[in-house]
Amino acid sequence: MNTLTDNSAKTSLARILVLGATGGTGRQIVKQALARGHQVTALVRSPEKAGDLGGARLVVGDVRDAKLLREALNAQDAVVSALGTPASPFREVTLLSTATRALVQAMKAEHVSRLVTITGIGAGVSRGHGGFVFDKVIFPLLLKKVYADKDRQEAIVRDSGLDWVLVRPSVLNDKPGRGQVRALTDLSGFRGGSISRQDVAAFVLDQLCSDAWLHRAPLITW
Repeated sequence: MNTLTDNSAKTSLARILVLGATGGTGRQIVKQALARGHQVTALVRSPEKAGDLGGARLVVGDVRDAKLLREALNAQDAVVSALGTPASPFREVTLLSTATRALVQAMKAEHVSRLVTITGIGAGVSRGHGGFVFDKVIFPLLLKKVYADKDRQEAIVRDSGLDWVLVRPSVLNDKPGRGQVRALTDLSGFRGGSISRQDVAAFVLDQLCSDAWLHRAPLITW
């Protein structure tokens, strides 16, 4: 299934916890969520990196801390996970899956059901659809261990019993958003592609109050 999605869709107001808020995409999510009128809580490890997240309530600590997650989730309506981790071909990566496992448990304990999680092209069935350079050079040399953990992360989300959406952006860029994205589940014939962080953020926020992609994992691209 391939769908053209208009990012101008309206959503009802919500209280949102954002993980990974100081990353490139996470910052866009916080900025756009506030512009839409949502109340945003950002769980950050380094508050000095969150100086431009004015308007968001900051909770400082480790995203793997179960107690901290429960405190941050209090009175929230939904969670957006934009967690990332540095690429390394030499070390095992477990942050994404460990944090997501703790998050799911905390969400269930606090009765928060909506979870939108960003992974990326190369996760799950989208592997092998990033284009020649990405698939043959970047992925095997730099991203193999990161994406092994993204696959574990996706499995935890799928098995969570929550109201989840997995969002797999194509290669990210910092260009201005176009206001529309293609959301793909049929990847036959698709290779490569890119998308702006602005448009990823808009698509992600649209999923907070829409069931259009509930329990599915669309790849989004221009």
